[in-house]
This record gives sequence, C-alpha cells and structure tokens, in this order.
Amino acid sequence: MSKLYGPEHRTLQDRFDTRRLADSVEDRVVRTEIVAEHKAFIEARDMFWLASIDHQGRPTVSYKGGDPGFVRVIDSETLAFPSYDGNGMFFSMGNIAGNENVGLLFVDFERPHRLRVQGVASIDPVDPLLGEIHEAQLVVRVAVSDGFS
Repeated sequence: MSKLYGPEHRTLQDRFDTRRLADSVEDRVVRTEIVAEHKAFIEARDMFWLASIDHQGRPTVSYKGGDPGFVRVIDSETLAFPSYDGNGMFFSMGNIAGNENVGLLFVDFERPHRLRVQGVASIDPVDPLLGEIHEAQLVVRVAVSDGFS
C-alpha cells in the first residue's frame, strides 16, 4: 500500500511499466520526518517555493526567500519559516488559513539537488519565534508528512 501514489498514478505507472521503479523510489527516498541531511539542506537555503491552495481550490506557488537559515527545522517533524508579506496580498498566508495542506520545494542550483516537503501548515499570531525573527509579520509552522528528494 503506497501513501504517495493514488489510483491515477498507478494507472500511468502500469501503462508505462514503471510501477516497480516508482515503488523503489518511494521505499528509498520518502521520509515521514526530517533527517539530519535534510535539516542541513533546508537550513542552508536562501529560498524555496511554497505550494498552497486558494479559496477556489486552485493550486498556487509562491517564492519565499530570506537569508540562509530563515527556514528553521524545529524538530524532526516540524519546520518553521517567517512571512514577510511585502506586497500586502497575504496570498499564501490567506490560502493556508483556508486550507492547511502545503508543499515546499527547496532547490540547490549549484549541486544540483532538490528536496520536496509536504505537510500541514499552521499560523499562530503569537508564535514565540516572532520575537526572534526581524521584521516577520507571521511565522508558519509545517508539520511534515513527507519529505523526498
């Protein structure tokens, strides 16, 4: 039983005879927690892309950036990042308030390497990290459900 693949994925994997390959990838790289290697990778990034779902059920992707380390791995199941909403839209934050499911994509263009993280986001208006992160308007915490490269 795969947590990553649904019937639609399986139909395509069977059509192109890649089910064994897909299962092997899932077994080798999908993690339900942040391992030390992923922690170091995440905290070294100065940007990532955040996928969220708007009030009409449409997926959106937003760039999020800051100094390396602006995304913090709190523990093996939680990461946090600040919101610096410079354009006043609060698009991603509003999306999260309406649908907590998110995806994050971290990329190192020099190596090249990538890490995907999926999880459930929450925003606490009095998050204790607000006092530690200069100019952050909000802090988003993500309870990680899956991470894979």
